[in-house]
Amino acid sequence: MAGRIVLFGATGYTGRLVAEAMSGRGMSPVLAGRDRDSLALLADRLGGLETAVADVERPATVRALVEEGDVLVTTVGPFQRWGGPALEAAIDAGAIYIDSTGEPSFIRRVFEQEGPKAEPAGTALFTAFGYDWVPGNLAGALALRAAGPTAASVRVGYFVTGGANPGGMSGGTRASLAGALLEPQFAYRGGQIVTERGGMRVGAFRVGEREWEGISVGTSEAFALPRLQPGLRAVEVYLGWFGRMSRAIQVASALGAPLLAVSPVKRALGSAADRFTQGSTGGPDAEVRARTGSEIVAQALDVAGEVIAEARVRGVNVYDFTARIMAWAAETAADGDVRGEGALGPADGFGLDELEAGAAQSGLEKV
Repeated sequence: MAGRIVLFGATGYTGRLVAEAMSGRGMSPVLAGRDRDSLALLADRLGGLETAVADVERPATVRALVEEGDVLVTTVGPFQRWGGPALEAAIDAGAIYIDSTGEPSFIRRVFEQEGPKAEPAGTALFTAFGYDWVPGNLAGALALRAAGPTAASVRVGYFVTGGANPGGMSGGTRASLAGALLEPQFAYRGGQIVTERGGMRVGAFRVGEREWEGISVGTSEAFALPRLQPGLRAVEVYLGWFGRMSRAIQVASALGAPLLAVSPVKRALGSAADRFTQGSTGGPDAEVRARTGSEIVAQALDVAGEVIAEARVRGVNVYDFTARIMAWAAETAADGDVRGEGALGPADGFGLDELEAGAAQSGLEKV
């Protein structure tokens, strides 16, 4: 392996799942976080792993976690608030970086601002490398490959099967979602990234025997999929967690956008979001997660807007997939199998065939 694997945020809900997935693959990551006692308990349970104490409020401790050639995996969110120290530490050290964010503003920061800083150091940044938003990158890339050069746009829809939400949201997911709804989002339209509000559009996809709807969101697909097909003009991604409430959320987004432009209102809503998420760091247990699954649909369209290719991936609960795909990515990166430098998407960074195999190992396969 090229270097050590360091898992920052190992004692949080997602971090524990990632640590367990890494251990299940025979990996020996360094477990890092704020609480020395919690780290020790987890390390002992997983066979005596190395630990390190680090806190985002003391950035120097985060920087001390990694050296050149290491792989830094972080699940410490909400990322817009707490993600900077790990990202900056990886770039400064020349370490490969992998995070679990789904937050549009942080994703945009990685691709537009931090990626160019990582290129001279010869290192790679993989943001949003969990259920948010690897499956859509995989399905979108498969649809584009099937469509060939005539594809002008791609639509992606994310849906949870077996339940109304992803097996019960963890505290971290709720915190990230609450923060993301207060920030401008983006899309790839007309051959460029454009800023727009979240939930601006509603898209429908057939899942099973009926049409499911989702609201538009800013995701890594907007940056990554155009790299796979330079002639691509538009990328639209829809999150279908909200079912029939998608239309209501679209209306609320339109009504609320003018209010969010007023700083005092935005601060008040931010405080309310903090109260909503405060003290909730747990998530669904294995039994609850086993009752839900995922289905992601991607459609490639021609210049007339006609669907010319479709790809679907389907599989396990969103949290289980996130843990397993992050473990796979960390191991693959540590083995030196990364293609390129700077901010990379899942398919261009690891290769589409390799990504498809990694997703299958993680419980999500092409239908």
